[in-house]
Amino acid sequence: MVFVRDVGHGLLDVCHNSLALLGLCVVAALLFAATRSDLRHTLEQQTLNWLLERQEVRAGSDEGDLADFAEPTAVDRATATDPGLLPRQQAAVAQWISKRYKVAPEPVSRLVQEAWTVGKRLGVEPTLVLAVMAIESSFNPFAQSTVGAQGLMQVMTRVHDEKYQAFGGSRAAFDPVTNLRVGVQVLKECIARAGGLEEGLRHYVGAAVHGQDGGYVVKVLAERGHLRSVAEGKSVSVNAPLPLAKPSMPAGIADADASRARPADPAPGVPAKRRGDQVALLD
Repeated sequence: MVFVRDVGHGLLDVCHNSLALLGLCVVAALLFAATRSDLRHTLEQQTLNWLLERQEVRAGSDEGDLADFAEPTAVDRATATDPGLLPRQQAAVAQWISKRYKVAPEPVSRLVQEAWTVGKRLGVEPTLVLAVMAIESSFNPFAQSTVGAQGLMQVMTRVHDEKYQAFGGSRAAFDPVTNLRVGVQVLKECIARAGGLEEGLRHYVGAAVHGQDGGYVVKVLAERGHLRSVAEGKSVSVNAPLPLAKPSMPAGIADADASRARPADPAPGVPAKRRGDQVALLD
């Protein structure tokens, strides 16, 4: 027992002496740091950084981060195609549209690709399809007119809602590819009903009764000409002008036989609005 007690006292003395020595070392280090402003500043900065990092970690654990919303298959919903994968003709058209209307080349490439596929299948010239999109919405898939024409090709959704049933319902009007497919079908029907391209475009824009389309037809045909030239490998300025708007049609709702009622844009990237059927530039 005496031996154990002596060993215990010895260990206790050693611990006390070690702690005293450690304390002296800490005090000496603090005194040394106090005399060195650069060391003190470095220590303070490191301590502050550590506290900020801990705060960010706590905030992230409370509020969540992007990892909480991770969805690896989200890319499947994107309307986009690598322009480099398109045939040369389509790639040239996509790049020209991208620069002219200031939209990303990847989604435009997907639309160009679709215009070629659907247009050829339904017998509607692909460059005409793209020209209608350009004048109707300037390639804005979420565009909507005051009378309810929606999406890229400004189809009157409430008039053609049955065409969207095959795509899950009328909200598919805001899916760019679906809107293009439905729009091409409507355009084809208008041309067939009217018996010709120009009159078919007037039906499409809702100007069949009045005969005045605010310059819509000449704008579409002019833009189709630009796109044709680009597709043929010719050089066309992205600032190539469109014809000036003609006097607009009288105010009123388009005839019931018209597919939709949405005016032409006066120039690339400059939207238009309609009061009844009357075109007026946005302020």
